[in-house]
Amino acid sequence: MAYVQGTTGEWEMVIGLEVHAQVISKAKLFSGASTTFGAEPNSQVSYVDAAFPGMLPVINEYCVEQAVRTGLGLKAQINMTSVFDRKNYFYADLPAGYQISQYTQPIVGKGEILLDLADGETRQVGITRLHLEQDAGKSMHDQSPTETYVDLNRAGVALMEIVSEPDMRSAEEAGAYLKKLRAILRYLGTCDGNMEEGSMRCDVNLSMRRKGDEKFGTRCEIKNVNSIRFVQQAIEYEARRQVDVLESGGAINQETRLWDTGKGETRSMRSKEDAHDYRYFPDPDLLPLVLDPKMVERVKATLPELPDEKKARFIGDYGLKPYDASVLVAEKASADFFEKVAKGRDGKLAANWVTVELFGALNKLGKSIDESPISAEALGGLVGLISNQTISGRIAKDVFEEMLKTGKSAESIVNEKGLKQVTDTGAIEEAIDGVLAKNADKVAEYKSGKEKLFGFFVGQVMKATGGKANPAMLNELLKKKLSD
Repeated sequence: MAYVQGTTGEWEMVIGLEVHAQVISKAKLFSGASTTFGAEPNSQVSYVDAAFPGMLPVINEYCVEQAVRTGLGLKAQINMTSVFDRKNYFYADLPAGYQISQYTQPIVGKGEILLDLADGETRQVGITRLHLEQDAGKSMHDQSPTETYVDLNRAGVALMEIVSEPDMRSAEEAGAYLKKLRAILRYLGTCDGNMEEGSMRCDVNLSMRRKGDEKFGTRCEIKNVNSIRFVQQAIEYEARRQVDVLESGGAINQETRLWDTGKGETRSMRSKEDAHDYRYFPDPDLLPLVLDPKMVERVKATLPELPDEKKARFIGDYGLKPYDASVLVAEKASADFFEKVAKGRDGKLAANWVTVELFGALNKLGKSIDESPISAEALGGLVGLISNQTISGRIAKDVFEEMLKTGKSAESIVNEKGLKQVTDTGAIEEAIDGVLAKNADKVAEYKSGKEKLFGFFVGQVMKATGGKANPAMLNELLKKKLSD
């Protein structure tokens, strides 16, 4: 647990996150308009989205199923009856003057998420609720120096607002929460989690209290932060700001703040609204939403293996360390890639080549696992050659680099370049004898107690064999020769 050191003692962060996740659906929540990203402004707007008089909303059943699917994936309570409310506020990109949302009776109740932290520890964070609502449009301030333009393509797109309990105590935990939530949503296929395109946005609620206090402090909300890195930076800054105010004798005002990415600071936007400011009331155009138990069971039966279950299986089936398993299951594509590499092979060795060598190479190339120049089958072939001692681990790195450049298989590269490991004891002994004969003075030093020279001899023999001597055989034979 991380504490912020102030001049008068240590302070504890209390963090809750509200995530707006855009539902993967071809049509909007209450209209048949398309949800395709990147279309020409105002080209995907129905009369319902534009709030023309007399237009009535009609619920999109698929969006409801996606919310239920997400709730089940979060091990949350599914509420068989929920109610849509009108949340009233006025803004240029909200044509109706209200947003259709859910307030007192959401579709999903309490759930939980298990965080995977960098030190290998896990921590449980509660989910308060998940409710469905329609998105607003988008105000564009960079099209004209004097006017704001409005694009209503996003208006009416289905959102799941996922609200956490105030259970997080550091920026690291908040980052881990968002990564795990995004992974779950992607595994489920209910949201693509693309924060850069705005399909997943985060509001941070943060307050500070002295270490050991039970009572929460006054919280501030930081709105619409669009990357995990910025969420963590905003938390670190805001925590320090609040501590400085409190230690100087001031009071924290409950307010909404914005994260300024350019200046790396939060700034005041407006005083924080309370629920009564929105004048919630049930939408008169929509009946209560009553779920069919058969539909819930049908959705439940189609749930995929989720990250936590997959992690446990990787640890059990492949003998992986919890941290390595966590890294691999963070993205479904990475987990699937690993399983193809490891099929019928050494799981630990496969995990090491995927997480260290391949991920490192992809990071340098700026490519995702889906764009890997080396296929899972090809990398599996390389792992197989190491396992059966055709090549050594050191030679394998050179083969890997060649695979990246040429796209050739490991086997063909090994054959072309004559890289097969020397496992003939006679050939290795001959190389050892040659090295020892050339370095008689160092042999004498070794035998007089300078045992660190063993590594020198290994290196010389490897050099003499072009790096192809079997390391285990080499060590064994060398020790025997030096002890004679």
